[in-house]
Amino acid sequence: MSRLLAAITLPISIALTILLTILCSIPIILAGIIKLIFPVPAIWRSVSVFCNFMMYCWCAGLAALLHLNPWLKWDIQGLDTLNKKNWYLLICNHHSWADIVVLCVIFRNRIPMNKYFLKQQLAWVPFMGLACWALDMPFMRRYSRSYLIRHPERRGKDVETTRRSCEKFRAHPTTIVNFVEGSRFTPEKQQQTRSPYKNLLPPKAAGIAMALNVLGSQFDKLLDVTLCYPENDKTPFYDMLSGKLTRIVVRVNLRPIDPELHGDYVGDKNFKRRFQLWLNALWEEKDRQIDATKAEYKNAGL
Repeated sequence: MSRLLAAITLPISIALTILLTILCSIPIILAGIIKLIFPVPAIWRSVSVFCNFMMYCWCAGLAALLHLNPWLKWDIQGLDTLNKKNWYLLICNHHSWADIVVLCVIFRNRIPMNKYFLKQQLAWVPFMGLACWALDMPFMRRYSRSYLIRHPERRGKDVETTRRSCEKFRAHPTTIVNFVEGSRFTPEKQQQTRSPYKNLLPPKAAGIAMALNVLGSQFDKLLDVTLCYPENDKTPFYDMLSGKLTRIVVRVNLRPIDPELHGDYVGDKNFKRRFQLWLNALWEEKDRQIDATKAEYKNAGL
């Protein structure tokens, strides 16, 4: 793609994405206000169905925008056995803002509407923040180790937020999405966290451990998703908006949830250690998978 075409595509893509987000967010926000004013279970259920439908419209709009890029190719494996009537816990590596778009687009017709664990700062994003609140998405406030030493009363607040949010998802099939690294991957963050992985940050286990503990056997499967942009590894979101994104590789592993993964992550140190070891092993496998994907496309000259 020429630089001129990319320069023209970028502002058009940004404008269309913002317009789509506003058009879908306003009905969701209004519905959320109705739910707040009338705390009646029957109204809550109806509002939730409507909000999920509007989020589906947003996902379908994003899919249409991506379809306008004639150079974009998808390489997806593992979608065949998914069901919209099941409860899923979805964990994924986090490389870029493009990840959320990709997950929304590929899963919109295959599983219940995604509910993301979001950073607290996103609550202040115009339109989107309030829409996510109306969709009952949990906002997580991350504290540094030094802050928690000075304010020990804040320890465990994210876990409590997770517990309250997960309780709301018992009523209808839901997909809870957690980027367990807690932040997008960058070489700087990789160095700061002393990550043992080449392509990933160390995973944080508390959020998904609490989700498994609250919903228990209600989760049907664990969706282990690995995303890779082998030809646009440095700036996939910018390349997506400018029409320069050429390939998205998605690997979906549907894993059973072992009963031993249900436990008290906060109060049981032995369970916490076992859970962290299980998640670290999963992350080692994911790191090797990303390496293999990059090598595959590099060797093929694609």
